[in-house]
Amino acid sequence: MAVPTITLNNGITIPQLGFGVFQVPPEDTREATLTAFEVGYRHIDTAEMYGNEKGVGEAVRDSGLARDEIFVTSKLNNGFHDYDDALKALDGTLSDLGLEQIDLFLIHWPLPEVGDYVQTWKALEKAYADGKARAIGVSNFQQAHLQRLFDDTDVVPAVNQIEVHPYLTQTSLRAFNAEHGIATEAWSPIAQGKVVDDPVITEIAKAKDRSAAQVTLRWHIQRGDIVFPKSVTRARVEENFALFDFDLSDDEVAKIDALNADERIGPDPDTFNYVPE
Repeated sequence: MAVPTITLNNGITIPQLGFGVFQVPPEDTREATLTAFEVGYRHIDTAEMYGNEKGVGEAVRDSGLARDEIFVTSKLNNGFHDYDDALKALDGTLSDLGLEQIDLFLIHWPLPEVGDYVQTWKALEKAYADGKARAIGVSNFQQAHLQRLFDDTDVVPAVNQIEVHPYLTQTSLRAFNAEHGIATEAWSPIAQGKVVDDPVITEIAKAKDRSAAQVTLRWHIQRGDIVFPKSVTRARVEENFALFDFDLSDDEVAKIDALNADERIGPDPDTFNYVPE
């Protein structure tokens, strides 16, 4: 079945379901991404920090698909937040991917105590104006970080990619994103596998004759977020794609919503300031 698309605030569309390559070894990325294309994915999410952009680019070239059939996202490495460094880093991403233009480029982390992410964003605004990126956005930005961008820059981020799963539903931040026309993307959507043992989710999954992961990913889809599960196992890649021939009821969605514990698996964006050496 066709993957729904979401229209971003600059008018371009993005598939709501994508394939993530976080922690996929560089030597395995080409084959994993080609498998995803064979299954039906057309949206790939990578990052400079993952070290596997070249493998994604190889898969895009070797897929036999037209360039405009594939949506590619990457993210700025934490070590390149200076204005000029950010522009050079995007050029490096384009080179590694073998693309003249990327569909979406994100600031990976705000790094509030490292540098001025406003200047970083202005670099992305220039790249966008120059046509090197079809859209630009941010990742792991909190409301206060976003508000600074609104106050001091011109382009509203197209997306904010944040940690979202049943134990961290991010209701307030997602609402703030939506209020400002920013699409929410959910990383760690199945809480690094924790959902497979959750009694509420497994009960729903049993009733639907689906896996707990499928139920959780469907929950994300019905909430309107963009999601990109990761797996290098073809059966799991196929399972994660089979989300569009069933629905959760309002009551089932509410039960999963109620699991929220404001529990992070990843770092807190307000205090995370890691820069690779």
